Amino acid sequence: MRRALITGISGQDGSYLAEYLLDLGYEVWGLVRREPETSRWLEKIVHRIEFVYGDLRDEESLKVAFQKAWPDEVYNLAAQVFVPTSWECPAETFDINVGGFARLLQIVERQKPDTRVYQASTSEMFGNVGAICSERTPFSPTSPYGTSKMAAHRLAAVYRNRGLFVLGGILFNHESPRRGPEMVTRKITRAAARWVLGDRTKLKLGNLQSRRDWGFAGDYVKAMHAMLQHDTPKDYVIGTGVSHSVQDFLRQVLIEVKKVCHEEDVPRTIEEWVEVDSQFLRTGEIHDLRADSSAAQKDLGWQPKVDFPQLVEMMVEADLASVREALGTKAVS
Repeated sequence: MRRALITGISGQDGSYLAEYLLDLGYEVWGLVRREPETSRWLEKIVHRIEFVYGDLRDEESLKVAFQKAWPDEVYNLAAQVFVPTSWECPAETFDINVGGFARLLQIVERQKPDTRVYQASTSEMFGNVGAICSERTPFSPTSPYGTSKMAAHRLAAVYRNRGLFVLGGILFNHESPRRGPEMVTRKITRAAARWVLGDRTKLKLGNLQSRRDWGFAGDYVKAMHAMLQHDTPKDYVIGTGVSHSVQDFLRQVLIEVKKVCHEEDVPRTIEEWVEVDSQFLRTGEIHDLRADSSAAQKDLGWQPKVDFPQLVEMMVEADLASVREALGTKAVS
């Protein structure tokens, strides 16, 4: 039985990946900093996962965790991922995103160099290239977060040249009902659910014209696994190839809400519901990101299964159900 160690297992990608690997027959180990029971996304599989405690900023804890798990594959998904936070805490962002990965690679090289390592890279490394992005597109990040991820991505290549099987998956924006509530997509779908149930507070957002290539996280974790099964370690771009603006996302949310709610419970226009607030305008805003994942399609046979309307639909339905459940619980108590 193959053994996999996942850092960041309690997050969106980590939970989907853990489910997928368990279905494939893996023994799954998760690196956590606190009790795993606190993660709602792992509730159904928590009894099937072995947990080890550690912190990417603490080398000794990583060594102990690695020795316990003794993995055939490592998926480094833990990171400081929120771009605004990277401006407020750039040193901490680099310590986690670059320093943490460097500590992991050194441990792998010294203890078990046949372990295959996946590094979670990001489309934010490309910055404002103004074109569809492939593995050959130059990096030009516009934030401390993007820069930290670029540094870690370059570090993967350095250790690959030293003989480790390590690669970076350059994943474009991938969402789901498990996406963090601070991210714009969940911010929108959660606000829509509250509106439907009577909260008429306006949603405050930044640049509505910013465009992203949005896909489903459950599809993207399958690409992560496929990369580590390839004969040679190579970096791959993963995305749908289609970009949508934040305004497009808002419009699609309204379409989905209208399918399941009374007309009077749905905002009539985006302007009635949303207010542009300058405090949410990002420093170093990236205007358009779109992926060319043809290499992954050719080499790995990977294709996204969930399209944009399906993605928005599942997120809206999940947040509506969540808000209704919360209100029901309060009513009972």
